[in-house]
Amino acid sequence: MKVREQIWVGIDVGKAHHHACAVDETGKVVFSKRLGNGQAEIEALIARAGKAAGHVRWAMDMTSGSAGLLLAVLHQAGAELVYVPGRLVNRMAGAFAGEGKSDAKDAFTIAETARLRHDLTPITEPHALVAELQVLTARREDLMGDWVRGVNRLRDLLASIFPALEAAFDYSTRSALVLLTGFQTPDGLREAGAHRIAAHLRTGGAWPKGIPAMVDKALAAAAAQTIALPTETAVAPLIARLAAQLLDLDREIKDLDKQITGTFSEHPHAASITSVNGFGPILGAHLLADTGGDLQTAFGSSARLAAYAGLAPVPRDSGRVRGNLHRPKRYHRGLRRVFYLAALSAIKPDGPSRTFYQRKRAEGKLHTQAVIALARRLIDVIWALLRDGREFHPSPPLTANAA
Repeated sequence: MKVREQIWVGIDVGKAHHHACAVDETGKVVFSKRLGNGQAEIEALIARAGKAAGHVRWAMDMTSGSAGLLLAVLHQAGAELVYVPGRLVNRMAGAFAGEGKSDAKDAFTIAETARLRHDLTPITEPHALVAELQVLTARREDLMGDWVRGVNRLRDLLASIFPALEAAFDYSTRSALVLLTGFQTPDGLREAGAHRIAAHLRTGGAWPKGIPAMVDKALAAAAAQTIALPTETAVAPLIARLAAQLLDLDREIKDLDKQITGTFSEHPHAASITSVNGFGPILGAHLLADTGGDLQTAFGSSARLAAYAGLAPVPRDSGRVRGNLHRPKRYHRGLRRVFYLAALSAIKPDGPSRTFYQRKRAEGKLHTQAVIALARRLIDVIWALLRDGREFHPSPPLTANAA
């Protein structure tokens, strides 16, 4: 086998199998092969690439899920890795001959992209704490998605048989869900009466001080509807079951939040991040998980971090049009959400963040525009604190008011 000076190996990641394609300095295919998602086959691929060239640069289109073992073996071998986003692979595919799509072509496109572009994001081995936070925060996002879908479905079912009760409470709260585990219809509430309703709420762990008001609201809703809808018999048990499932889900989310908070607090950047108004342990954990933990090494400047988060506008100039700035199409949605939510929390109490927001509003910016401007400013604050290894102590002092 001819030994080349350098090759680029692109890997199209799959669940059971990957496809790897290596190209040399001229873009010629050195080898292209399908391999199983197993340690022995990945190690054999690394050995083959090492024999083909003096220096090997690896690229892949996925950094989570099915890529876990592949990444671990490559990191253990000291491989140089870069990330080629799927959107970029899709666009670059049009630059090469043929319209067909296959794993082999995708792997070739990834390898060629890595060969032609020198600004791709490196894939570094995450700190153990950050790797744990990535798993925990990903699980939390799944649970929150289930929670939102469940609450929306619950409200839809309740509105179909008892709209007055649906409008009376916020069903994202535990107390309202406890009520629905016992009562779902007007007749059921009227027959139970105030005493039994209150006893059910106390037994279920509803907020004690709010029980009298809840009982009054529930009975008022029951009094407003005397007709029984024909679907009550089928829908009421579904509502009770879904409410119970949501209560279990709420407990799981709270337990997970405690685990995330404990893990996040062990990270050396935790104190610096949470000293910034708007950032609590949950958003801080998402920040570390979405950036890999080491912002300075991964991005080099706050401007690059802002671009990665989609908070740095990009020009769309053409002809005589100048200064036409728009939000970028390619950015990390999760990281943008982290800074946006932090900015929303930061404007609630008095302090520098609220003052900055009000100044932007006075300049004529819409609420969303002012919040985005503050989110961009928070990136600079976080960056400076992590660079200097200190905490943020504004005057007057701000309290952490965050998710």
